[in-house]
Amino acid sequence: MTKTPDMTAVFKDVLGAFPVDTASMEDAFKTTASLNEKLSGVALTAAEKSTEISSKWTQDTLAKMAAMSKAKADPADYAKAMTDFASAYSETAAEHMAAFAEVAKKAQMETVELMMAAGKDMGEDASAAVNKATKDATAAVKKATAAK
Repeated sequence: MTKTPDMTAVFKDVLGAFPVDTASMEDAFKTTASLNEKLSGVALTAAEKSTEISSKWTQDTLAKMAAMSKAKADPADYAKAMTDFASAYSETAAEHMAAFAEVAKKAQMETVELMMAAGKDMGEDASAAVNKATKDATAAVKKATAAK
């Protein structure tokens, strides 16, 4: 019978000949964690500001509804109160929607800036890692061929 070759030893020799630099993996993790922290900050700030706008909008609407819901002497006054409420609400809606748009615009700009900075940093890190890996692999190949 033939004996099955021990592939574990073969893989161990091959992987041992090409060392892996874990420092580059740690740097990549730290860079990613830092980027995620900054992006989370942008998202949380936008959510906080959006909540403030929404709360203000609700308070304004309720105040206007309180004025509209008061008892009137003349039935025509109810129609006027409803028209005034609708007009004021439309005006307020436009203001609040513009405020939401500003929050979204700011969050988008900050996100793009972060992504561009991260892309530049990651590109530099990747380039350095590839250069180091190439140098290490070349040294390992030279060492392996010199040993034979």
